[in-house]
Amino acid sequence: MERLLDKEIVDKISATVGVTSNFDPELFQKMNVKRGLRNEDHTGVVVGLTKVGDVVGYERSEDGKLTPIPGKLIYRGISLEDIVRGAQKENRLGFEEVVYLILSGNMPKKEELKEFSELMSCIMDLKPKIVMHILDLVGSDIMNYLSRCVLELYTFDDKPDETTPENLIRQSLNLVATFPTIIAYAHNALRHSNGKSLHIRHPQANLSLAENFLYMMKGHHYTQLDVKILDLALMVHADHGGGNNSTFTVRVTSSTGTDTYSAIAAGIGSLKGPLHGGANLKVIDMMKNIKANVKDWTSVEEVDSYLLKILNKEAYDKTGLIYGIGHAIYTISDPRTMLLKEMARDLAIEKGREEEYNFYKLLEERAILNFMEKKGKNVNKQVCANVDFYSGFVYDMIGLPQEIYTPLFAMARIVGWCAHRIEELNFKQKRIIRPAYKNAADIKEYIPIADRK
Repeated sequence: MERLLDKEIVDKISATVGVTSNFDPELFQKMNVKRGLRNEDHTGVVVGLTKVGDVVGYERSEDGKLTPIPGKLIYRGISLEDIVRGAQKENRLGFEEVVYLILSGNMPKKEELKEFSELMSCIMDLKPKIVMHILDLVGSDIMNYLSRCVLELYTFDDKPDETTPENLIRQSLNLVATFPTIIAYAHNALRHSNGKSLHIRHPQANLSLAENFLYMMKGHHYTQLDVKILDLALMVHADHGGGNNSTFTVRVTSSTGTDTYSAIAAGIGSLKGPLHGGANLKVIDMMKNIKANVKDWTSVEEVDSYLLKILNKEAYDKTGLIYGIGHAIYTISDPRTMLLKEMARDLAIEKGREEEYNFYKLLEERAILNFMEKKGKNVNKQVCANVDFYSGFVYDMIGLPQEIYTPLFAMARIVGWCAHRIEELNFKQKRIIRPAYKNAADIKEYIPIADRK
């Protein structure tokens, strides 16, 4: 039986946290510490090199001045928008192509892509022994469940600690292909634990990763447009450079030489945070609040009035934040948002939710204008809607439950995580990532225990 913690002791120690963990904000600047690995101009501190992906939101002139530009997301030197447009022009799905590109560094030829897609759909199907094992791990949070499942996969791998390129690619392909299956089974197991029927649908060899996921989640209750926009969502979330928190976590963990499963589990833990992968849930919650308080969804005046209340910390969660607006790097536009928003319009028409889509568009426009008018000069940065602003809305229109929104992010980002891990482990000169912290505590004398008051 678990021993209960003494409340008096817990309270006594926790009362010291505010003192021991409190720092004067000016101390960071005084001691030249880059808080959050950010420079004074809000750009990220450069800590490494990568050929996997690039995130561009501004240009820097010779005198160091930053100029905002339309956002670009680049996979292996190729614009994400070009990749998406190319697939759309040929009326085909593109996630498998993105997986191949990010892991190999090359765009696949037609026959290579066909063979690769067939392989990925085949290895989605987990062995019965593994299925039964992971179903026993069911818990209340699917991200934690996913992390536990990944760690359990270590025990089913014949070469879990080997870090040769061949073994890393094998592990990566298995993880990319099985994440949709694990997440779908996790959702169904969670439903079953709440008294509902347990549905275990095996992935079909002739379906894409996106369609297989919808099939395992919903049976045949989905449309081809649902498949296309989920495929697009996976494409735009597949990588975001080495500096995003979860990818950096994977790189830091991988630099120790640990196994793939431990590194990926660390990335999942990072992504779960509401300031990272869980951000679209905050957007959904905020939108529920706005819908309840703005009666006329077409009224600019009414929308502006309520957004100003949010910015003034008078409404919603009183933090002064408009969730889904603003990004650490993108300034004028987030390329992922532009692509997702475009297809979201078609999906809204199909689902009979065009009025709601137009409300999102109006909110996006007015939120940016109101933010810039109130805070723009102080933050010295132009803002745009980020991908989280529309992703939750898209998933809701597809008919997916909120508890898998963040796992869906992981289902896409596992591609980038694996590519960055492989890159980190294949530097000729291996070096553990070890930044430094400056100690700001006062020096004290040791007092013998008998003399302590």
